[in-house]
Amino acid sequence: MAERFDTIWHHARLATMAGPAGLGVVENGIVAARNGRIAYAGSASGFPASADAAEHIHCEGRWITPGLVDCHTHLVYGGNRAAEFEQRLAGVSYEDIARAGGGIVSTVRATRAASVDGLIASALPRLDALIAEGVTAVEIKSGYGLDLDTEARQLTAARELRNKRKISIRTSFLGAHALPPEANGDKDAYIALVCDRMLPAIAKRDLADAVDGFMEGIAFSAEQTERVFKAATALNLPVKLHADQLSNLGGAALAARYGALSADHLEYTDEAGVIAMAKAGTVPVLLPGAYYFIRETQKPPVDLFRKHHVGIALATDCNPGSSPLTSLLLVMNMAATLFRMTVEECLKGVTREGARALGLQGDAGTLEAGKWCDLAIWDIEQPADLVYRIGFNPLYRRVWRGE
Repeated sequence: MAERFDTIWHHARLATMAGPAGLGVVENGIVAARNGRIAYAGSASGFPASADAAEHIHCEGRWITPGLVDCHTHLVYGGNRAAEFEQRLAGVSYEDIARAGGGIVSTVRATRAASVDGLIASALPRLDALIAEGVTAVEIKSGYGLDLDTEARQLTAARELRNKRKISIRTSFLGAHALPPEANGDKDAYIALVCDRMLPAIAKRDLADAVDGFMEGIAFSAEQTERVFKAATALNLPVKLHADQLSNLGGAALAARYGALSADHLEYTDEAGVIAMAKAGTVPVLLPGAYYFIRETQKPPVDLFRKHHVGIALATDCNPGSSPLTSLLLVMNMAATLFRMTVEECLKGVTREGARALGLQGDAGTLEAGKWCDLAIWDIEQPADLVYRIGFNPLYRRVWRGE
């Protein structure tokens, strides 16, 4: 009896992203799906000639990659900070803006005032921009509530977006993002609140897939971050960390010590931190949008990650203050031009490595049998076009779980 599939995509060129080197290119390729998962991805010569499917799609030589993964975003928030951007262009300092009630405090205020429905409505255009470029999985952090009720609303809104669009969403609780105004400068007391009240309540409601923090001089110390990690570990929640963005406080090494899924930003990470991440399997997530937007000059240690064979993920870091970016295609170009990453590194960074950073490598990130059939089909001549072009979207079709 002939093997039967739900859908067969044929006459395609594949960039499977599988294997230790190269893009896993298959020139005359076929992808076959059954029950939402890839049943075959490979050469037409190895595909059963008698196979049939409910739907056959002739790709006319187009390229198929795994669906893209944006593994670090803050998509759900209230308000708008474009006016502050204009003020900074005119020479007003961030400190002056913050003293006048702007900065992250303004986003916290607007987010606290927003309902779940309002947060969903404002996030949807940002999510749609990512989907339009072939994104099939996205991570969304809280962190603009800084109190239990609002953090829970942010995470609830993020989860509800799955009912609005066909996309995989992972949520991260980022209560340890900044100090709320009512904390009156007492970081230890606020971290105690995060660990003792907020985190257990979020876990009980099953609103978070991971716990994140911001370890930096302007945020929280190593000791305070470790308290959050211990509390998360006790609740069986994996951890992530905004680390070494503005200084080297050993954030990458601390994240690795707790087996973090990822450490993100990493501009100031040293070789000891890279080695620790390599041993722990913690994925470095580089965020060139934030680097560009706030005019950073310290580049992340890409050469050290290469030296120690650590795969690099890339993400938009979409947020209202330092990276109002909703294009992974632009992220890849920025990573190539600003950080000198290769085409292979960039493409794997928004597929295979992005999936690893979310713990989704068993289900997403490569074109391999058994994984979800999440595909991006492109009108391009070669994969390098996806990194080379600026402001141009060549997506022909997006497939999520076989549809």
